[in-house]
Amino acid sequence: MSNPLATLLPSFLQFLTLSGGRFVLLLGVMLFFGSAGGRLFQKLKVPQVVGYIVIGILLGVSGFWILGKETIVALNPISTIALSLIGFLVGAELKIDVVKKYGKQFVGILLGESLTPFFVVGLLTAAATWLFTHEIKTAVSIGLLLGAICAATAPAATTDVLKEYRTKGPLTTTILGIVAMDDAVALILYAVASSIAAPLLGGRSISLLAQLGAIAYDIFGSIMLGLAAGFVLSTILAHTMNDDGRVLGFSLGVLFLSTGLCELLALDNILAAMSIGFFMANFAHKKTRAMFRLVERFTPPIYVLFFVTVGAKLNIWIITPFFAVIALLYVGGRTLGKTIGSRLGAVLTKAPESVRKYLPFCLLSQAGVAIGLSIAAGNDFPESVGPQIMLIITATTFIVQILGPICVKYGVTKAGEAGLDVTVEDIMKQTRVSEVTLNGMPVCSATSHTIVNDMDTIGTLITQFAAHENTNYAVRGSDGTLCGQISLERIKEAMQLGDFAEGIPAMDIMNHQTVTCQPNLPLSDAYTMYAEHDTDAISIVDAQQKPLGILEKYTVDHYLHMRVVELEHTVQTMG
Repeated sequence: MSNPLATLLPSFLQFLTLSGGRFVLLLGVMLFFGSAGGRLFQKLKVPQVVGYIVIGILLGVSGFWILGKETIVALNPISTIALSLIGFLVGAELKIDVVKKYGKQFVGILLGESLTPFFVVGLLTAAATWLFTHEIKTAVSIGLLLGAICAATAPAATTDVLKEYRTKGPLTTTILGIVAMDDAVALILYAVASSIAAPLLGGRSISLLAQLGAIAYDIFGSIMLGLAAGFVLSTILAHTMNDDGRVLGFSLGVLFLSTGLCELLALDNILAAMSIGFFMANFAHKKTRAMFRLVERFTPPIYVLFFVTVGAKLNIWIITPFFAVIALLYVGGRTLGKTIGSRLGAVLTKAPESVRKYLPFCLLSQAGVAIGLSIAAGNDFPESVGPQIMLIITATTFIVQILGPICVKYGVTKAGEAGLDVTVEDIMKQTRVSEVTLNGMPVCSATSHTIVNDMDTIGTLITQFAAHENTNYAVRGSDGTLCGQISLERIKEAMQLGDFAEGIPAMDIMNHQTVTCQPNLPLSDAYTMYAEHDTDAISIVDAQQKPLGILEKYTVDHYLHMRVVELEHTVQTMG
């Protein structure tokens, strides 16, 4: 079935070819509309990656054909770079102490969530194919190949959701470990399945030993290349870590060099990039690890382009009833298999309750490796089941790439891990002045103990200072508005006058030139005001300039520290 939408914009489609500045225009279209789609879906409480993919579908071969097949092929380097960046940042999370702690759990769940869908999908699709074709050899071959391919889980969409919702905890750790390893299991399963399917289909027999040798070269060669690149990068960064620009340049340079070498040597660029990240996180000098933050800031536009390209590749106009049935069985069987297998593995390895309950929701996405294996099937069995396998995987990728991120969001949110992976800077940006408390008491309220009246005497103020931890107070005038600010230092200076000082009113020793802020001011802006005005105390006022309290830097520091401690405690109690 042809795409009816592609006929609506013939002149514009003819204009958008890949010559000259028009390629740059295409990148602009992808970035602008992809970002807009992501923001729209984010507003709808849907992960932004779904918005990127939907925009890609509209721009691609299922939509208006603005991104045609030739354009998508030309954009393949962006996909390669994006996957390398994703692998690099996933590798950074695989710290040795985490692997030691969760290693047994990772292996148990990995085997369960990979092997169970292999058998479930294999049996369901084989049975359905036999009912349609009555050819047992074809049915068994399709079942074996689809079962092997379904074991893979795409890290890209999954990790994008984890990053968007700032997740941290045992579920997040398990997800990162599983998506980093199950592609290798899928490769091995495919080698076994294709070796069995080849003689059944009457094609050239594929030696299992040769297949396993090629897989061993792919896996171990990629790891060795990545570790070597990580060593080179850590050596370089040890001498350039004070220059953020050079750190980012060298980091991306080594990562892209590794990716290019993988293309030349027929190795896995994701695994190599993951090995670089693993080496840098575990063996490089601690000060060099700040480069992960720099690389992460570089990734958002690359991710937008990547997921728009993923959506553009999906063609929803080529599905027949037979393929629709097989595709639905594949998705249903894969979901069922991943659910049963991951929960069984989690129970047997005594994983935390959150992992047992919610991990199945986080393993549904498929993309790169699954599509790559379907292409391999197309090359290995071009005259029999290869084209059918490619079509089924393309169709199911469309379904799971839309539903997968939504399910990941549901899983990590229900597990209580969303919003736990935040820094002090993140808390400062997200927190308003009105939310700050000291010992459970708000620093911003109409009855705040950080406010005194202009006619209060020093004797009264000493009592106030003795009862509370503040070293500064906002002073309220007779009309109810802020008229100044008084500090403990000013009181100490006044006390040098002797007993006479206790009767001096606050208005005589207060500072009339005060720095003020509104209750809705972010704490990050408050810190900027501390630096700009060389002060440690800011008076909080409402719209009518009536004082609501005092925002001392010590209080904010204490509040932020307690928030970080609370988050860390929450993560630790999760197991």
